[in-house]
Amino acid sequence: MDNDFDLGTMISEGISERDKKHIWHPLTQHKLHPTMLGIKKAKGALLYDESGKEYIDGIASWYTCMYGHCNDYILDKVHQQMQKLDQVVFSGFTHEPAVRLSEELIDILPGNQQKLFFSDNGSTATEIGIKMALQYHFNRGEKRPVLVAFEEGFHGDTFGAMSVSGLSVYNGPFEDFFISVERLPVPNEKNIEHLLKFLETRLAKGDIAGFIYEPLVQGAAAMKMHDAKHLDRILGLLKKNGVLAIADEVMTGFGKTGSFFASDRMLNKPDIICMSKALTAGLMPMAVTSCTQDVYDAFYSDDIGKGLFHGHTYTANPLACTAALAGIELLKSNEIQESIHRITEAHKSFDKEIKNHSKVASTRQCGIIYALDLDVKMERYGNLRDQLFKHFMDNGVFLRPLGSTIYISAPFTISDKQLHKIYDTIKSALEAL
Repeated sequence: MDNDFDLGTMISEGISERDKKHIWHPLTQHKLHPTMLGIKKAKGALLYDESGKEYIDGIASWYTCMYGHCNDYILDKVHQQMQKLDQVVFSGFTHEPAVRLSEELIDILPGNQQKLFFSDNGSTATEIGIKMALQYHFNRGEKRPVLVAFEEGFHGDTFGAMSVSGLSVYNGPFEDFFISVERLPVPNEKNIEHLLKFLETRLAKGDIAGFIYEPLVQGAAAMKMHDAKHLDRILGLLKKNGVLAIADEVMTGFGKTGSFFASDRMLNKPDIICMSKALTAGLMPMAVTSCTQDVYDAFYSDDIGKGLFHGHTYTANPLACTAALAGIELLKSNEIQESIHRITEAHKSFDKEIKNHSKVASTRQCGIIYALDLDVKMERYGNLRDQLFKHFMDNGVFLRPLGSTIYISAPFTISDKQLHKIYDTIKSALEAL
């Protein structure tokens, strides 16, 4: 045995200290934030750190573990699948979990969706949606190199996804390499008529391939919300002009907005839908990009070059598909649907109590997603924001403020007691500001 290797010393140092030696974390400037909190286990709506302290997971670990951490039903289903088939190449092969998942997803997706393309995460789901839109027109002999996206949208960290995202704090060093994207303000009562007139003029050029959007809620933009009726009018106009609508439901999908998908709230359905996060209940990484038969048919050809040549090693992993199947079963259950209603109503009650607080500038809600803006000037990743985060963690609540915005997107399985502790901790934070 190598004398330099001492397992006992390594373990005694603790997870957080060992982490510092080799790991580079996402969205982190390590010189400013060198220490990560070591999490030892999780169950339900609770996280436990290496010292044994518990935290209520108020954001379902980036909107993934919507049925609670380590859900026994999902774990049991995946354990059974592990005994049969763990992984197999998905090019030239298929398997029962993927086929069953395709059937179950089509059953809950908007009715115009017909085909599913599997990948690994939210960024790849949107990347594939973007490629579908651009190649759709290319395969049809049309030159449409431009994409349209909302201002302040966020669609992921791969190059196509970054191109259509509007948050330069993430994208600055790479903007010279982006594909062609034009941005629209999010629609509201004041600007919708002007937006529609502008689009009518702009669409006359005939060079726009697709419109990518987060329906109803822009997550990384601090849970900014817009009305379904205004978005529906924009979608209707774009679709009349042959522009493919790409709904990024990576964050909004699977019950968070009160319906299975945010797109259910519009009459004009997307041509392409991007899914991940809660798709697999937080247990396994996987993504799906769905599309209409019309989109698929543009790639269906005797010409091999018209195929969608995109693939990932763990595409449609059988274990991830099984986790997704179990999650969908739970989502459709009376218990989870009643819980979604319970959380939605609890947020409404909390909103009545907090919205007129002197330090609250505005509040908003969509399903189980609740957000409030502080009437305090604050940088997105500044010191005051860090103090706010520390207050929550010191009180055993994991909330991750986006600048001056505090938001909740907790697991559907959170208890009333846990939910009210989140509310109480937010109230105490307001008093401490």
